[in-house]
Amino acid sequence: MMQKINEAVAYLQKQDVGSPKIGIVLGTGLGGMVKNVVISHDIHYRDIPHFPESTVESHSGKLIFGSMNGKQVVVMNGRFHFYEGYSFDQITFGIRVMKLLGVDTLLVSNAAGAINTTFKPASLMLIDDHINMLPGNPLVGKNLDELGTRFPDMSAPYDAGLMAKMEQIATEESIELNKGVYVAWIGPSLETRAEYRFIKTMGADAVGMSTVPEVIVARHMDMKVLAISVITDLCDPDNLKPGNINDILANAALAEKDLVKLFTRLVLSL
Repeated sequence: MMQKINEAVAYLQKQDVGSPKIGIVLGTGLGGMVKNVVISHDIHYRDIPHFPESTVESHSGKLIFGSMNGKQVVVMNGRFHFYEGYSFDQITFGIRVMKLLGVDTLLVSNAAGAINTTFKPASLMLIDDHINMLPGNPLVGKNLDELGTRFPDMSAPYDAGLMAKMEQIATEESIELNKGVYVAWIGPSLETRAEYRFIKTMGADAVGMSTVPEVIVARHMDMKVLAISVITDLCDPDNLKPGNINDILANAALAEKDLVKLFTRLVLSL
């Protein structure tokens, strides 16, 4: 694995992509944030050694380098999910590559359904903890000692300082920013009414199909992490409507302008 990571990093360094300190992962329907990046390099995943290719239609599958508010960033415009058939090593490969390029702060976005029925569609949730319900953990197997300890602490996977800054920015911008617990579900089928009741009993506020493996790997490598969910639909088991991907993408698009504003201002403060 380290050889594959190093080969991908070496390829990117030959493209003279620089040493960005901030990495951003864009979730479903949230690719519009790239418009706020002054792009220096736009590299397809398929051109990077050992990099997986995103198969989800709303994920473009590019690694984008450039500047945002004067800060060097690298953006994963398209992520990988377990439901696509990828291993956890593949799902988190891009995060490992980011770290070796110099990234020490990771900003993550995703689309999620609201278990907490006080949340509104097209609103935002700051993730302050998570539950891993995926069938595995990306750190299972031989530890990559070059990158992190065998048993990384996960008592606070999301950085308190970054969260405080984000909440202050949201207040200044008059953007509603809920806070809650995110649970990663296997997918790609949406959950049943009984599953939503189970998830609510766990203590989760929102459910999605990503993010947690990336965060585990980032914390293994001692990266600071902040993550925001775009609430795309309500998952009330007693008033459940059939899921519609077009409605989900539409709500993601509605919330994107607020997410972009929060992320760009946070980047400026780093």
